[in-house]
Amino acid sequence: MIDEKLKELSIQLPTPPNPAGSYIPVVITGNLAFVSGQIPMKDGKVIFEGKVPEKQSLDSARDAAKICILNGLAQLKLNLGSLDKITKFVRISGFVNSNPDFIEQPKIINAASDLLVEIFGDMAKHSRIAVGVASLPLNSTVEIDMIVEISN
Repeated sequence: MIDEKLKELSIQLPTPPNPAGSYIPVVITGNLAFVSGQIPMKDGKVIFEGKVPEKQSLDSARDAAKICILNGLAQLKLNLGSLDKITKFVRISGFVNSNPDFIEQPKIINAASDLLVEIFGDMAKHSRIAVGVASLPLNSTVEIDMIVEISN
């Protein structure tokens, strides 16, 4: 049971953030759930803003990536009813608001990947991209989306 694992790890899922645009947070088709890009929001506010490494350190950006993943899991739980319906993490896409010469985006998105494996075990090993971008919505430091396989 994933809820038990979250408790064991002292992780509490946040309230799923409202979309920041004209989209829905999760689309389910067949046995796949597509989670729209999640930014590091808490209580309706972006808590990690700005570029890496100019405004945010590597470590703070890693914390932002973890919040993005937890927000994505909260969206999935709201839409699926239970995280136990997830059978496989297929892909995550990680975007880092970073300076043009910054090249450590994979280290930041590793925090998200590692957290998923810590919670879900081997089924959370996924394909992925980790890229730097010139800007992100609401000036957030990181944005992550997910594709997961689910049982119906």
